Amino acid sequence: MIIVGDVLLSEDILEKKFACQLQKCHGACCVQGDAGAPLESEEIDTIQQELSAVRPFLESTALQSIDQNGFYETDKSGEAVTRCMPDGECVFVVYEGKTAVCGIEKAWLAGASSFRKPISCHLYPIRAKKYGEYMVMNYHNWEICKPACVAGEEQKLPVYRFLREALIRKKGDEWYGELEQVAFSWAKQKNG
Repeated sequence: MIIVGDVLLSEDILEKKFACQLQKCHGACCVQGDAGAPLESEEIDTIQQELSAVRPFLESTALQSIDQNGFYETDKSGEAVTRCMPDGECVFVVYEGKTAVCGIEKAWLAGASSFRKPISCHLYPIRAKKYGEYMVMNYHNWEICKPACVAGEEQKLPVYRFLREALIRKKGDEWYGELEQVAFSWAKQKNG
């Protein structure tokens, strides 16, 4: 693990390469898995406030589910996550052809909402969790992201650079600048 400010990062975030290939995976991370997207407590309030702006961008079955059960639930570990439909997809999934995209983000892109999407989705394939005074960030290696790993290798694009915008959203510009310095020193040390 590498320490950057109050964050413990796995080395994979600096070393692994990644460039999302939505046209190849078709948004599988939004429809597969054992639970919905992790939500921070502030995000629950924000989504609740923005829900009326997001509703026009959602599927009718998802709207029925949200109206009956709400948009989030608690997973097996007691964490708040987006609710999933019976077939496993996130309640906020909408389809563009065969590709699953985020209805919250569609509303944001259209200027209808001020909230982009849950930070856990924006940070993917990094998973971030708070432990005491530290945040721990790990790289989540999942078979469905293999095309992203291949593209990342071809582009020589490390995970932390691919997720620059999301990492700045989570930790700020100053922290990201420190991360870049650490990554540069790390690469220099590894390459001798």
